Amino acid sequence: MDAQTTHPGEIPSTWHGSVVLKRDVFSTVERGRFAGPNGEVDAVMRRIDTVPWWSRPIAKHFLDREARALRVAGPLGIAPPLLYAGRNILIRGFIDGVALHLARPIGDHAYFRSARAALQTLHRARISHNDLAKEQNWLYGADGGAYLTDFQLAIRFPRRSRLFRIAAYEDLRHLLKHKRSYLPEALTPTERRILARKSWPTRIWMATGKRIYFWITRGLIGFTDREGGGPRLVDDAPVIVARLKQHPRIRGAAVVAFPDRRAGTGLYAFVAADPALGPEAVRDFVIAAVGKARAPEHVQIVQALPHDAGGNVRTELLQLIAMNQVDLIAPLIKSDAERAVVETIVNDRQNLRDRFTF
Repeated sequence: MDAQTTHPGEIPSTWHGSVVLKRDVFSTVERGRFAGPNGEVDAVMRRIDTVPWWSRPIAKHFLDREARALRVAGPLGIAPPLLYAGRNILIRGFIDGVALHLARPIGDHAYFRSARAALQTLHRARISHNDLAKEQNWLYGADGGAYLTDFQLAIRFPRRSRLFRIAAYEDLRHLLKHKRSYLPEALTPTERRILARKSWPTRIWMATGKRIYFWITRGLIGFTDREGGGPRLVDDAPVIVARLKQHPRIRGAAVVAFPDRRAGTGLYAFVAADPALGPEAVRDFVIAAVGKARAPEHVQIVQALPHDAGGNVRTELLQLIAMNQVDLIAPLIKSDAERAVVETIVNDRQNLRDRFTF
């Protein structure tokens, strides 16, 4: 049921959910509003009350680690503040911004200076994040600054031990990998040396533990975290896009994932075609090739898809539309023409589960 009207267990009545941001076997993450001592604010809730029984001990461990880290990191201004912590839920403040893989700050020197400063602030507090290889854990704020989120693997060390320094080094190395992706020309010789040298625990992990981790998560439980998209985005989306491109009346297509309250992960297909074709006809065309179980939950016919200067579909914009995070789109728009294309798609979107406007 919708979290806007249901408050099971310990969820406070002052929480009002609006949209699911992510769902996996370790937690469900929702965006909404929370009324605390200082008034009502935008917030994000992580809950583990609906996870499978076999993952609950690990989920609980992750939840407690995040709460401990946010109690320290939140007041530093580089991470969301902790607003509420219970046995099975955690509510943190909402940072007005988008994940790094959506913002794609190509050539943005200021952002990576901010990211380096944020990481230094975190490390001065003797906290290592330990999960900064994921671009979705780096936020591009509305102010252009860098913020950190998802502290489930974070550790606060009692002192600046050798183990802390190794963990901090790996945090920095992962930041520099993102800098290499978006701002390679600004890498210094020292940064290039750091990128070329993994710490010895990481080398051991890559050779042993990581293989076991992938065997368990991907092989046994089918968990694939591709920017939160899961196995459907990895396995089904490319097949669906290939099928759509076979249709003679379809000019282009993109498929993105969105967290779904019922199915866990849903797929949303944006299809550039004549409106007369109709979404049901398109969906039937896909089902004929991949089956009903793998077909997208939503098919939206659009006049045009947004493209970047290189001609690539801007799936980051479509991702926000599919997730109903449409209030975060405006800073990512590059031109008036693109705004007109995106606004039309937003106005006709199908996955309506929020109160936001574009």
